[in-house]
Amino acid sequence: MMTPERLTPFQRRLDASINSHSETRALLVLIRLDDITEHDTTTTPDADAPRATHHFSPTDTLIDIAHSSSSLPSLPLFYDVLPELFAARKMRLDKVCPSGDVIARCTLEEYGALFVAAESVCVPEACVFANEREVTEFQNQAGIACAMFDETEVQLQPAALLALIAAHKEAEGSGMTITPRGGGEASRRSYEDTLRLWLSRVLPALDFWCAGGRVSSDEADAVRGLPTNAQVAAVLEMEERGIFFSKDFKKSVMRSVALPGTSQHLAMLAFDVTEFRDASVRCILARHGWFQTVLSDMPHFTFLGRAEEELTSLGLQRIVADEQAFYVPRV
Repeated sequence: MMTPERLTPFQRRLDASINSHSETRALLVLIRLDDITEHDTTTTPDADAPRATHHFSPTDTLIDIAHSSSSLPSLPLFYDVLPELFAARKMRLDKVCPSGDVIARCTLEEYGALFVAAESVCVPEACVFANEREVTEFQNQAGIACAMFDETEVQLQPAALLALIAAHKEAEGSGMTITPRGGGEASRRSYEDTLRLWLSRVLPALDFWCAGGRVSSDEADAVRGLPTNAQVAAVLEMEERGIFFSKDFKKSVMRSVALPGTSQHLAMLAFDVTEFRDASVRCILARHGWFQTVLSDMPHFTFLGRAEEELTSLGLQRIVADEQAFYVPRV
């Protein structure tokens, strides 16, 4: 579990809420919707992207910690479930996420729901891909399947693509559609894609904070010239000082874009859906094993290949935000 000083403000408020209600039989926690945003794979301003608007009411955002009369401790934590899941794949938690690697641990807790995916798909053997070679090796091992959706080529792992095609056919049968959001980047990505998206946040933010006098030219030049891993560490340290790198410069860069080498799209188990706000489309995707698993990325669906009722027993908790259900690691 992340130490308190490493928790985001959202995680700290959630942790405090859970602790204060630890004896209840069923817990619903209200979250501010301005903590829940969407990733955007373009370089347009944050204001141009659709997002959950904040109208703070008793029903707008809830976390379902328990669905029955059982007490809170009966639901397993994410870290309690991972060893058995990894053992079945001949993997080890300390190799996937080394204990001293803060970036890997943060990645696991933000994006790690994919590690509970069914054995019909491959999952990465590390939380963070170090370079393009590692991504290419994994993608070739997992297998790349392709299909055309709305004149866009979608590339995913074979089982994930078959499930998406089945969901698409079911949607069409009901007069709906499931289309990729953002063109080719809606599905498989390369390491270079994640690095480009990262720099699309970091470089403008450095210019912004230099112009405002919060960052010196020397510090900005030093950060620009760092190797990727060191640059990520430097950016996260600057954010602890209130110098944020999202597109609106008001929140963490991790609420705006995945760190280089960490996106679920690299594992070919993620698909960005244009119709993500349509409840009927979300239900169809869920019936075929596709779920929203990243709170900061509302159009993003992850292939878990599991029945929805299984997910809370696999260390995930169900969070409802803007009437959309997310399954995220319960840490």
